Amino acid sequence: MTRSVANALVKPAKFAHFVLRCSDLGKSVAWYETVLGMERVYGNDFIVFMTYDDEHHRLAMVQARNTDKVPQGAAGLDHVAYTLPSLGDLLATYKRLKGEGILPVWPINHGLTTSLYYADPDGNRVEFQVENFATKDELNAYIRGAAFAHNPIGIEFDPDKLLARYEAGDPLEELAKQGSAPR
Repeated sequence: MTRSVANALVKPAKFAHFVLRCSDLGKSVAWYETVLGMERVYGNDFIVFMTYDDEHHRLAMVQARNTDKVPQGAAGLDHVAYTLPSLGDLLATYKRLKGEGILPVWPINHGLTTSLYYADPDGNRVEFQVENFATKDELNAYIRGAAFAHNPIGIEFDPDKLLARYEAGDPLEELAKQGSAPR
């Protein structure tokens, strides 16, 4: 039996994992356990594999031989983003991590999403986001529209102010708007 493979673009079936080189493997493992709720599935003094779901691993971390810092803004990976189910979940994560002494390095409403960026011990950033639109059609219309073209980065916000407004019961539609919790 012969087989033929077409010369075609094959898109990935799912995201599998990412790998980080760490200056202090132990500190990084503890940070990802705290921030993402990851658990170790395997580890030694050189490499650790971790997951937060049924995938065998979502993150691997390797102890770097060279611990020189990469200059901020250098070419390379900027961040890894995770979508949370709701604004309440995003703010609960903020509150929990603040209680652990871990604060976001960049709270921003991108228009598309309300996002909190955190930096791990080596400065790698993890974004937690919630979508600001009820449907994919609304979200896709926004990213193709004039408001996004005018400001594709977004507006920074004060997470404590947003949390206070959320806990006061302010409408979710208002809280999702840019500028709803000015710094």
